[in-house]
This record gives sequence, structure tokens and C-alpha cells, in this order.
Amino acid sequence: MGNAAPLVHTAVAIAAVVVLILKFGVNPALALVLGAVYLGIACGLDPAHTLEVVNRGFGDLMAKVGLLIVLGVLLGTLLSALGAIDKLMALLLRRLGPKLLPYSFAVLMGTVLQFIFTDVLLMVTAPLARTLGPRIGRYGVARMAAAMALGLEVGVALSVPGIGTLALAGLLHVPLGIMLLYGFPLAAVTIVLTLLLFSALARHGFWDPERDERPAAADRSGAVRRHTAGNRPGTPVKGALARVGGAAMWQPANPPPLALSLSPLLIALLMMATGAVAQAAEWRSPLVTFLGHPVAGLLTGLICACLIARRRLPEGAVGEVFGESYRASGQVLVLRGVGGSLAAVVGAVGLGGIIEDSVGQDPWAPLALVWALAAVLHIAIGSVITAAITAAGVLAPVAPELDVQPVLVALAAGAGSLFAIHATSNTFWLLQSLLGQTPRGALKTVTVTVSAASLIALGLIHVLSLVV
Repeated sequence: MGNAAPLVHTAVAIAAVVVLILKFGVNPALALVLGAVYLGIACGLDPAHTLEVVNRGFGDLMAKVGLLIVLGVLLGTLLSALGAIDKLMALLLRRLGPKLLPYSFAVLMGTVLQFIFTDVLLMVTAPLARTLGPRIGRYGVARMAAAMALGLEVGVALSVPGIGTLALAGLLHVPLGIMLLYGFPLAAVTIVLTLLLFSALARHGFWDPERDERPAAADRSGAVRRHTAGNRPGTPVKGALARVGGAAMWQPANPPPLALSLSPLLIALLMMATGAVAQAAEWRSPLVTFLGHPVAGLLTGLICACLIARRRLPEGAVGEVFGESYRASGQVLVLRGVGGSLAAVVGAVGLGGIIEDSVGQDPWAPLALVWALAAVLHIAIGSVITAAITAAGVLAPVAPELDVQPVLVALAAGAGSLFAIHATSNTFWLLQSLLGQTPRGALKTVTVTVSAASLIALGLIHVLSLVV
């Protein structure tokens, strides 16, 4: 088959991954490893060498993003435990009013609040969105549901510190500061434009409250159970542990002021942004390089959050929050790592050179290719992150040699992975049940809306490719 062999075997490997996940219920991480091993051996690599490449690819990606993901999940979960989100949304409603609330709500979820692990962020914000929807006017329920879907999914795939975005940056060797400078505004603009489009469609008959909304009722998946473990008898109660849909979150009885609650997050973002600007301006200073490193920013923010939590939460609460975070992030780390394994094998079998020869002269071609591959994978598998890192892994070996910035390739993979979120996604059903929608309504606020965001983001990325 000559040069076509790597292409054919890659297609077979990806198809096999999809079948293993859908037909046989194999865990996505294990399916990706098996696909990578098959690809290496089928393309002529020695079996022992194939396993070495798989192992090296996993370790290389974990070395880039593993600690960042862990620190980010810890910081975000701790801030959630301090009640920062409730206060922040209440402030937005007072200052911006009901008309702008869906936009601010979605942009915040899709950018700065991506420090919070997706499942926890969903469980914390869903009751707020459900309550605020009827208060913001006509089609408020629909607009808040669309805002939730956009904030959760677009943030994961396009915005630092979304865990999918971190993995894409590591996979394509994009400095995290550069990913922040490009992805942060791209996510915000994509969310606003998509929500504007959805609101216009809702006003023109796209949304039918009678058929697309459920009557307000208690939702078992959103039930909250509290206990005051950690408070010693005879001492003032500092808070309670709330379990919302299985996610554990400490709720302080006396939450700190909003500015204090958010200060660790703002410190981390400011340090990371400073490093990105310094890198773009080629300002070289050992102190700035150290303080602007993403690990330094996240670690500083986490330390500050721990100091605040120790004064506001009961004894032992910080340790319990950390334990929940470790359990939540374990599978996330494994899945990101095996994406690096697949990319390493793709590079070792020479597929990257074939792709470079085919699309290297056209800046638009690699962006369209990685977007389409991620979209097809997501339709089949139903996982945004798996689709994004698998598609990006195909182009990762040659991304630096293409006539397009690697950061744009990473963002195109993230955008493609957002296409057609549907019934295979657990997030789809959670948004449907927690936000008072029927399945028909969820198809509109989640599937159609996030797919529109995928296409809008691709268009914006194309515009960026023409000017950078």
C-alpha cells in the first residue's frame, strides 16, 4: 500500500476505538491504548518499540499538563466549597440585570470558572440557572439552559483552564500562555454570538415552552443532603457538607466576602496572563518567567484558597474536598495521557509526513481536517475530550511544520469536538433533567446550540488564521 498504509491503518485504528467504546463498552482510555498499539504494529514497528512509544507518549503529555490539571481541579473545587459561585451570580443579577444575565453567566462558566471540575460546576450552577430562568423574562428558562450548555462545553474545549484545552495545548506543544491569549477571547466571543443567535431563534418560534419545558418540580438528581462532619461537639458550626447529585461540596455557614473568595482565582489568572504577555513581548526575566509559569500561578492560588478555607470551613473539610477532587480527576488524567500515546505512535509511523505533504500548503486545510475528524469522532463516541485529543493527535507530529499556528490547530480540534452533543453524552441528560427541559428542549439548547457554537468557532479560527 506504500504511503497509503499509515492512512488506512489509522482509519482502522480509529474505527476500532469507536466500536470498542460503543459496541463492547470498553473504557475510552483502554480503547485508545489498544488503538495506538494496533497502529504501531500494523505499520511495521517492532512490538516492543510500539509499547515504548505508547508509554513515552503518555509520560510526555502528563509531564506537560498532569500537574496543571490536578492543581486546577483542587483550586476550583475549593473555591466552590467557599460559596464563591452563588455570590458571584447574585452580584451579576444585581449589576447587569436580567437581560444580560445569560451572557455573563455563560461567559464566566466558559472562562474563569473552568478551574472548577465540570461535574461539580454543573451541579453548583444548575440550581441557580433553574431558579433565575423564570426571572429574566420570556424564554428565560431556554436562554439559561443554553447558557449553561455553552459555558460548560465551550469552556472545556476552547478556554484555559478547561481540562480539554490543557490537554490540547500539551499535545500540540503550545505554550499555555499562548493558548490562554487565543482561547480565552475565542471562547467568550463564540459563547456570546451563539447565545445571541439562540435568543433570536427562540423569539421567532424555535422554542415552544409547552413542549420544551417541564413544570417546576423537585429533582431527585439535584437533591441536597447535608451533614456537619468535622465540627467538634461544643464548637461553633462552620459549615456543612452538601452532596448534590453525587458531587460533594462544603458549604460554609459564614462564607467569606466575594472579593476574598475569588482572590485566589484572580491571582492565578493574573500570574498566568503576565507570563503570556511577557512571552509574547519577548521580555526575558528569571523572576517574571518563574512567577508567570502556569504551575506557579495555580500553586499560589491554591495556597491562598487553602488559607481562606482553613478559617471558614470546619476542621478536616479541606482534606475531604481534596479527596473528592482526586477521585474526580483520576480518570481525566488517564484519558489525557493516552491521547499523548496515540499522538506519539502517529508520529512514529510517519503519518504526519503524509498529512504535511497533503495539506501543508493550505493554511485552511489542516484546520478543516482536524475539525472534521473531531466532529465525526464526537458524533460516534459522545466524549468531547476524547474526540478532541484523538483528532489533534493525528496532526500533532507535524503541527509545527504546517503553514498555520499550532494553537489554531488545537482550537480547531476543540471546536470540532463540540459538534452534535447528543444522547450519548452524560452532560446532555444532566442538563435536560436539572434545568427543567424535556428531551425535545434539550436537543435545542444543547445539541443544536453547541453545534452552532462549533461552527461559529471554526469560522472565527479561520479568520484568525488569515491575520496571524
